[in-house]
Amino acid sequence: MVKIFSAPVVPASAPSPAPAEAAIDIAHLGRMTFGEKGLEREVLRLFERQATMLLARMKDAPHTELAAFAHTLTGSARGIGAWQVAKAAEAVELTASGRGQPDLAAALVKLTAAINEASAAITELLRASGTPRQSRPGK
Repeated sequence: MVKIFSAPVVPASAPSPAPAEAAIDIAHLGRMTFGEKGLEREVLRLFERQATMLLARMKDAPHTELAAFAHTLTGSARGIGAWQVAKAAEAVELTASGRGQPDLAAALVKLTAAINEASAAITELLRASGTPRQSRPGK
């Protein structure tokens, strides 16, 4: 039996850097790391650590700092093709600076979910490459 899977149809004019369900755009990541698998793994590990650290710092940060942390995370997420994280971080930045949705708590919940999804994808990518999630000396 042959199973056929179809992706949703997106109009050609709609800018979509990656499929909506992809937590990490592998093609974009490959372009950004010049296809170097070792660099790809390192960049993924660094992103995961940075995202976790920035999210923790956002919890009790004043709005100006929270916006700055979210801005940093937006750029990092775009660098690895974590489009959902980038979009959610940008929403947090805009909300914290008074230019976005009124509910900052809801924006942070969405960002946390996007980071968790990206982290799970990173874990799978590292596992598939035969690399442990954390490669700290002494562990």
